[in-house]
Amino acid sequence: MKKTNFNSNFEILIKRDQTHPEDIERIALFIIIAGNEDLFVKARNIYDFEDHSIIPEVLDSENVDFCGSSRALVKLGYNLFNGFPADIMETFRRLDDDNFALAMSAIKKRFRG
Repeated sequence: MKKTNFNSNFEILIKRDQTHPEDIERIALFIIIAGNEDLFVKARNIYDFEDHSIIPEVLDSENVDFCGSSRALVKLGYNLFNGFPADIMETFRRLDDDNFALAMSAIKKRFRG
């Protein structure tokens, strides 16, 4: 897993979406996307910046390839955003230490602000 430039990636996502600072659901999703280089590169496939909405169909698309941990993070991000179904056991089972920390950071933001 490549190290990301989290702050820069996060700012790009927030500015592109024009996210309100109190929109913690969207911010939690963007924490996950910004903190994983694979997801950041695929951000336009994961999130529709014009409609300000997730694109859950990407999880079944043959055109976008996700490894197991990236797929788990997308599902978690979608869950934090709007309650999209995500199996917690399956999600955390697939994460290495860096992605586990990323997931916990997004969860903390979503529920503790």
